[in-house]
Amino acid sequence: MNRRGEFSEDTRQAVHMAMGGFALALPFLSWWYATTFALLAVFFNLGLLKRLTWRPLFRPDEHRRVFTSGIVLYPTAVFGLLLAFPSRPDIVAAAWGILAAGDGMASIVGRRWPIARLPWNGEKSVGGSLAFVLFGGSAGAFLAWWCGTSLQPPPYGWFMIAGPFIAATAAGAVETLPVTLDDNVSVSASAGAVMWALSLVSEDLVAAALRAPAMAVVVPVVLNVSVAGAGYFARTVTVAGAITGAVIGTVIMFFTGFAGWTLLLASFACAVVTSRMGLARKRAQGIEEAREGRRGPGNAIANTGVAAAAAAMSALTYAHDPARLAFVAALVAGSSDTVASEIGKAWGRRTFLVTTARRVPPGTSGAMSLEGTLAGIGSAALLGAGAAALGLIGWDLVLIVAAAATAGALVESALGATFEERGIVNNDVLNFLNTAAAAYAAIVLWQLR
Repeated sequence: MNRRGEFSEDTRQAVHMAMGGFALALPFLSWWYATTFALLAVFFNLGLLKRLTWRPLFRPDEHRRVFTSGIVLYPTAVFGLLLAFPSRPDIVAAAWGILAAGDGMASIVGRRWPIARLPWNGEKSVGGSLAFVLFGGSAGAFLAWWCGTSLQPPPYGWFMIAGPFIAATAAGAVETLPVTLDDNVSVSASAGAVMWALSLVSEDLVAAALRAPAMAVVVPVVLNVSVAGAGYFARTVTVAGAITGAVIGTVIMFFTGFAGWTLLLASFACAVVTSRMGLARKRAQGIEEAREGRRGPGNAIANTGVAAAAAAMSALTYAHDPARLAFVAALVAGSSDTVASEIGKAWGRRTFLVTTARRVPPGTSGAMSLEGTLAGIGSAALLGAGAAALGLIGWDLVLIVAAAATAGALVESALGATFEERGIVNNDVLNFLNTAAAAYAAIVLWQLR
């Protein structure tokens, strides 16, 4: 803080990082005490902080929107982590450490030693991202160890050391997205989710995967590089999209075999074909897909990233059946959502917002149409049936997959109508949330059947 009490970014980030020190108390607090203190911090920052000597911590644009400021969302994010992982203080602490040290040091280092600006977001830098992973991963590893040793049984050693660095890498990538979603929310959510997924991984199953014959890796690599190259020359993907798709396809094929890979190709084909339907009308209205429908790396990660993670979990955890179901639901949701959107833009007679039922022009974020919705449900059912025919799921789960994909599409439409126009999220984030929501819905429906 400077002498005149004006806002200081360095002071704010120093306090941001120092607050991570409270994570050291988690092993000594019951869950009820920890959540109560976090909730009290939310109300304190919301109502009293600006009236005390810490007012200069608020950025100029936050004085009129205190409720959505980072200072309020920080303890809110910690509160959310405690609610999500009530029995895993190590996961809460690791994600908290990544949020505190990673986000804080990324800001400090990024402003002083940016090295180079990131091509997809000029406000973020290579230097800041490296600092995020290094400092966030280190803080997360220390806090995971600090809290993990008190658990019975304690987590794997690799989980407490390597897990936070993997989570910090994922959260750091999320932090660079060109959206206005507050970093306290996106970083804590992504770091916590990755740590949770890694906590399910079993060492013996990882060891078995590492003992796989060389051809189990070579064949997926060769096939996916070939398909990606063909996709590039067919003008369905960009160079970066082809590389990203090849990596994701290799992961899916390695962990789910030819059956999972076939479903991936079928899902991609449905999306590509429908994006070219009614192209003349879409162009006339200016609502055709960017780059003439060629998929980039963001499209690949948004539509198949959750599926790739679920594919890995189906082989590296003992939750094989729900992970395989989540894999199918995520792939189907990503494809059927594209089918619904493209059919709706091409032939939809009336498009409306799912949140208000107000009629809007085709292509409006969050808009739905009867024609597109029916096409999406139909494609979800067909792809689900295809997954059953391939032996990925049982036939009794086809309706669950279709219902979960539809639920994911509704979540995406609601978020799109609410947040995309305001720049809080973009289309890739919405697609990712769609597939994640579908995977989660499928597991819930599977448990309730």
